[in-house]
Amino acid sequence: MRPTTPLRAMVFAWVGGLVLLPLAATVVAAGRLGVAGVVAAVTEPAAVQALWLSAWTGLVATLINVPFGTAIAWMIVRWRVAGHRWLSALVDLPLSIPTLVVGILLVALYGPASALGGLLEAGGLRVAYARPGIVLALLAVTLPFVVRAVEPVLAELDPAEEEAARTLGAGPSTIFRRVLLPPLLPAMGAGGVQVFARSVAEFGSLSVVSGNIMGETLVAPVYVLGEVEAGNPGGAAAVSVVLLAVSLALHPLARALSRAAGAGHA
Repeated sequence: MRPTTPLRAMVFAWVGGLVLLPLAATVVAAGRLGVAGVVAAVTEPAAVQALWLSAWTGLVATLINVPFGTAIAWMIVRWRVAGHRWLSALVDLPLSIPTLVVGILLVALYGPASALGGLLEAGGLRVAYARPGIVLALLAVTLPFVVRAVEPVLAELDPAEEEAARTLGAGPSTIFRRVLLPPLLPAMGAGGVQVFARSVAEFGSLSVVSGNIMGETLVAPVYVLGEVEAGNPGGAAAVSVVLLAVSLALHPLARALSRAAGAGHA
């Protein structure tokens, strides 16, 4: 049954009001500064440092979560280890709780007032209110993206291909590289792109665990909030447009990789 014209109009109006209008309002707010004003806002030293910190910590989280997320998906689908259902549920937990809570939990565990945090600081490693805490928070909130991207592809792979390669004398490493890895790569790439995009936009957990030290641990989303609170909505909108541009650029890439992964195991 095809949707009626009023129903289509209602759906488009709803989505437009929730998504398109806020995006347009942000672009308009930045546009009021003019091109020169936008360039000046996003090239402020504090803004550049915040954007760079978000970018490289997001990249680190991506490089770590892609292999570890793939390994977790492998354990859930292929090995069926004891408690794999609980493991699968735990993977989804970051999607079910506010990311602000994730930040509070990390501070409670690794903060300078905690036993573990104090021990690590005594050894020269500060986690909470430092860059390691930022990366750790990003790893926690983005883990589900890789696992859930890779899991259905693993489930659909035909074990007969692996058995055939094994019969022909291929070892485990060769089977992984030549039989398993090629169909997994698009899914891993899609998950990795989602991890990076989510990391760059993360606010809740980082507003707590980073410490928000200018030039040291202040990430771009928290910088935007600071500009709003400082009475500079135009500057905040300009930096927001940069984050928006990154998301819009990565979204079609993630969709293309997801389609490639789906086509590969269809």
